[in-house]
Amino acid sequence: MSRNPRLRPATVLAATTVLALAPALTACGGSSTADSKDSTEKVVTVYSADGLKGEKGDGWYDKVFADFTKKTGIQVKYVEGGSGEMVQRAVREKTNTQADVLITLPPFIQQADGKGLLESYVPQGADKVNGRDKAADGRWTSVVNNYFSFIYNKKELPEAPKTWEQLLDPKFKGRLQYSTPGVAGDGTAVVIKSMHDFGGKEPAMEYLKKLQTNNVGPSSSTSKLAPKTDKGEILVANGDVQMNFAQSRSMPNLGIWFPAKEGGRPTTFALPYAAGLVANAPHTENGKKLLDHLLSEEAQKQVSAVGGGFPARSDVKPTDANAVELTKLMTGVEIFEPDWADIDKNLTAYVDAWKSATGS
Repeated sequence: MSRNPRLRPATVLAATTVLALAPALTACGGSSTADSKDSTEKVVTVYSADGLKGEKGDGWYDKVFADFTKKTGIQVKYVEGGSGEMVQRAVREKTNTQADVLITLPPFIQQADGKGLLESYVPQGADKVNGRDKAADGRWTSVVNNYFSFIYNKKELPEAPKTWEQLLDPKFKGRLQYSTPGVAGDGTAVVIKSMHDFGGKEPAMEYLKKLQTNNVGPSSSTSKLAPKTDKGEILVANGDVQMNFAQSRSMPNLGIWFPAKEGGRPTTFALPYAAGLVANAPHTENGKKLLDHLLSEEAQKQVSAVGGGFPARSDVKPTDANAVELTKLMTGVEIFEPDWADIDKNLTAYVDAWKSATGS
């Protein structure tokens, strides 16, 4: 079951501020609301997958949103949750759109596009983003690059596990957890990577069925698993490099690793934060300005230093300490590219297969 999205401050934002926005947007339904508000309201609403906002106000979103407000006077109102959760919310609001910008991990950005939630807009700087990391029709583009990973408790485990098969060890019973496929982007990534590493849907589901013996149970939020791992409540969880690298600044027991199939090399795949302009948004022009800012050279240079991630723009090559450490972390890891068109088309079937295999 999907949790309610958490409302968190961007510049100065409280839950009541977002809730107060709803009546204003519902007063006049459809495009008339957007037309009447867009030119006057100095606000932009972002629905995003979690991971880029710091728990202590020190994340990439915190920095770039504050800079954006200082530069434009436009306040950022921010709602976060699992990738699938944010898309579902936007679908429910389709007749009375409230979000201006949607940022999710794949395959949910493709899902949002397929559901008619996104409007074509090519932000300034998008020409510097690699073709595989953006839609050809301009409906979405990556703003932060990222990779799927797992985490472990460095204090309780002398070294990171190396293979999927090691996670079947009874010592992990009740001390392993991964976020829910179909709800969380990183949870869906568990299914995608296991299908790649085990050579197809059937062998992957056979493995995940065995792993369920050790699994604590569902979690709609991947970010909540890191504190549990750091405290030793669980020993292993799924995640992604950017989010977990950023969390490790305040969670010293977190270690990042990449599972391999027994006898194979560790693998991963890109799991970028992809942003799109929401169709029929109440503040379209403000949304365009924010997308331009997120892909500006200034904001992209802060992705590693502040956010612990990888710039989406290929011409931005940071040399800060985080960038050096991230490069070292990725050394020796084989990066594959999923067939996102196939995953988008068959996502429901893959999630259903996972539910059937695990009894979830």
